[in-house]
Formats: sequence, C-alpha cells, structure tokens
Amino acid sequence: MRQIVLDTETTGLSPQDGDRIIEIGCVELVNRQRTGNNRHYYLNPDREIHEDALRVHGITREFLADKPRFADIAPELLDYLRGAELIIHNAPFDLGFLDAEFARLGQGPVRQLVRGVIDTLVMAKEMWPGKRNGLDALCDRLGVDNSGRQLHGALLDAQLLADVYICMTRGQESLVIEVRTDSATHEGDVEPIDLSTFELPVLRANESELAEHAAVLAALDNESQGRTVWRRHQALHN
Repeated sequence: MRQIVLDTETTGLSPQDGDRIIEIGCVELVNRQRTGNNRHYYLNPDREIHEDALRVHGITREFLADKPRFADIAPELLDYLRGAELIIHNAPFDLGFLDAEFARLGQGPVRQLVRGVIDTLVMAKEMWPGKRNGLDALCDRLGVDNSGRQLHGALLDAQLLADVYICMTRGQESLVIEVRTDSATHEGDVEPIDLSTFELPVLRANESELAEHAAVLAALDNESQGRTVWRRHQALHN
C-alpha cells in the first residue's frame, strides 16, 4: 500500500480570504515503511504573510521571493499524489488549501485524485478523548523525538507525523513472521510465512477475566466522562 504523509504551511488561516500555501512537505510510505521518495516545495504566494502565521513557521516573504509558484509544481505534485492514500493531521485545513490552489488551475478536489484520506487528529481524539492531541503532544505521548522542531516546517512535520502514525497503528501490521531457511542462512535472505494459512486456536475469556475487563472499561469511561468510542458505537447500534 502506498501512503503519502502530507503537511502544508500557509500565509494565514483562510483560503476563502485568499491565503495561499507557502510550503508543502510529503513523505512516502510503502507497506508502512519510509521509501525516501519524498517531496518538498517552498512556494511564492504573491501576497503578504500574516504575522500570526509568521510566528508559527518563520517563513518570510523575502525568503520566498525567488521560489516557484504553485502552478509551477502542480503537475509534479498531482502525479506524485495520484492514487495514494493521504495521511494528514487536521486534514480539512490542508485539503482546503490544496483544493483552493488546484481550483485556480481548473483541477478538481484532492479527494477525487487520491485513494483516500486518513485524518490523524480524528484518530487521536478517538484514541485519547479529552487529551491534547496536537503533533507535539502526540510525539511526547508516543516517544517520537521532536527535539528538532523549534518552528513548524512542512517536511519536518510530515516526517514526525509519519512516525506518529506508525506508532498509532502498530496493531494494523499483517500477521506475518519471518523465519530463516537453510538457504537463507547462507544468502542472508528471509522467507515470509503467512500465518493466515494456519488454523489458530481461539481462547475465550473466563468470567473473572470478563469482570476485570468490564472494570477497566468502566474506569476509562468514567475518566473520559462517557466519551469513549465503544459507548458511541453501542449507542449507534442499540
């Protein structure tokens, strides 16, 4: 599976008010592994940068004066993103800006070009309701080193988000183990074995374990003040 972790920096908060993208960072994952086939663009927005935005990313209009415009890199970016699954933290923000930029060029919305979009902010809110779920908070929670993040930067943030996403979805790896064969011992290769071909025993919880599980869920439900994912799931299906 090919996934693109994407982040942008902008001149402000509202593409509807004419704010533009000034930086795009993309990190490619294939089968949950970084490939190094990344993309990074600084872009000339042809407009001033709001002071609040400047304090966030530190990118000045003077620095961007000789950089390409979005139209110059759009064909390459379209080709790079097409058919991939996007991973974005607070996806409506970045997609809103990308859609506005592509619309100026007569292109359709990004969701029509890609395989799908995963919003890691939505995921984090479901996993840790009531907690801080910004990128720095997730890095701290998951043990991702963000010590080099003094200011926001699209490529650095995309790299951090790639690590955060992999940590958040550890349980989604396929159930495959690798064992060495005699030939692999000599050649340094490994032969994968897919455990889906085996009939595995199902061990069901006993009454004591079920009671302990229910107590843990009740404690989590109480801590989150009834906003746990499973309660919402039950409400939808009752």
